[in-house]
Amino acid sequence: MSTFPGVGDAFPDVAMETPDGSTVKTSDFAGKKLVVFFYPKDNTPGCTTEAKDFTALKGDFDKAGVALLGVSKDSAKKHQNFIAKHDLKTPLATDAEIGGLSDVLGIWTEKQMYGKTYMGMVRTTYLIGADGKIAQVWNKVKVKGHAEEVFAAAKAL
Repeated sequence: MSTFPGVGDAFPDVAMETPDGSTVKTSDFAGKKLVVFFYPKDNTPGCTTEAKDFTALKGDFDKAGVALLGVSKDSAKKHQNFIAKHDLKTPLATDAEIGGLSDVLGIWTEKQMYGKTYMGMVRTTYLIGADGKIAQVWNKVKVKGHAEEVFAAAKAL
């Protein structure tokens, strides 16, 4: 079984599409702390709450010198609609490529619901230090209070 990057490892530098059609990768944030939160799908209840919670705290993250990036497999067009519908201020990126960042991290995986098996995103958040190394990982995130918990950890880093 392969091992996926964890605490202390360098965060993979994989290019992803942004809603405006450009690309973003973690090396773009070199020398800055970064929070990358992966979520299953735009405009679903938990994902909307999570994105809105991070948006509500974006000013605090900015003041603390911490960049934010939300990632799902949704298309750039879906991200544009999601941002507009919920007035999101948190930057989003599309990880739709096979072998993309969520695959490298092992969080795009087989899931089951109602007896059906499908591929899906495991809601996971990474705190990356200014050195580009993973400082903390939250797996199978519960949305309530998560953005605040991540902010506290990022501020303390």
